[in-house]
Amino acid sequence: MSKLKTKSSAKKRFKITATGKVLASAGFKRHNLACKRPKMKRQHRGTFVMKEQDALTVKQWLPYGLDR
Repeated sequence: MSKLKTKSSAKKRFKITATGKVLASAGFKRHNLACKRPKMKRQHRGTFVMKEQDALTVKQWLPYGLDR
């Protein structure tokens, strides 16, 4: 049986924890930051755990997990 391909964009954007949860970084923080509120910029700093429905999609994009 042939190997499954991993989506290259998913490799760069997501991280899978040891318990199988998917971490992602928040959006809306690259440009036009002058018009965004300070509270929003603070809350979008780090990573967050994705909802289970979205995590299932990301795990399909990463069939073998992330080996780094």
